[in-house]
Amino acid sequence: MKTRTLNLLALVICVLLCQCAQVPLMKRGKLADYTMSPDRDPPAVSLREHVFFSREAASGGRAIGGGGCGCN
Repeated sequence: MKTRTLNLLALVICVLLCQCAQVPLMKRGKLADYTMSPDRDPPAVSLREHVFFSREAASGGRAIGGGGCGCN
């Protein structure tokens, strides 16, 4: 049991440490580009959110009314 816990702890630490990265100054301009923005196409974002909330049977949220049936 101790080995499993230690392995899990080591895995979590490795995942957390791999998340950190230094971005060189010369490459920061590419990351700030308009094409890197996840919401650069508002109609597509709206449609994707509508489909998500319809499938998840959630009501409301993100300015989408209605229930899980897909109707507003």
